Amino acid sequence: MLMAALSLFINGFGVYLTIQANFGASPWDVLNLGLANTFGILYGTASIVVSYTILGIDLLLREPIGIAMFIDAFVVGKAVDLFNHLNVVPKCTNIPQGIFAMIIGLVIISYTQFIYMAAALGCGPRDTLLVALTKRAKRIPIGAVSIALLSTATFIGWLLGGPVGLGTLICAFGTGPIMQMAFHSVKFDAARVQHQKITDSMRVMLGREIQRETKIS
Repeated sequence: MLMAALSLFINGFGVYLTIQANFGASPWDVLNLGLANTFGILYGTASIVVSYTILGIDLLLREPIGIAMFIDAFVVGKAVDLFNHLNVVPKCTNIPQGIFAMIIGLVIISYTQFIYMAAALGCGPRDTLLVALTKRAKRIPIGAVSIALLSTATFIGWLLGGPVGLGTLICAFGTGPIMQMAFHSVKFDAARVQHQKITDSMRVMLGREIQRETKIS
């Protein structure tokens, strides 16, 4: 859990960099920023609302839920808020700067995603939703389902005033290849990870607590 939380905090810095690139956000961040602008709330609050809404849909679709999904829904958004508050990296003022910040952000996101997934405590709410929709779409490939899902998030975010631009396209089509490169560099096969369900995680934690009580007594 600590490994997942730390990697997601650093993941939040990667997300922060893609936003500071300032020439269009990733599809989900277009939605988050659109909600934040419309309702006058922090990015992190908007991100948490979206994440837990999707998590609720995952539960309704009876998808397996891991404890890291709850950590994901909270930590990343609030990490972005912290970096925004500290003004760690000013917003980029030209396209070359923006592209550099965007790529660095996507690389950070990819490597922290590897650490997060290696913890094997569940995928993120959005990834789980993608898998759930693909199962129900049957003959429609996961790539097409992903495009439809990202397009919907982008469109709703754009209607709410979220920033759509060249950076949105880079994130939409560049995240997959960069993540694949990162996973390949550390010889990580995400398909082989057996994620622990939240019920199993609770049993493990309760079992350790009982062992500690037994040792103390």
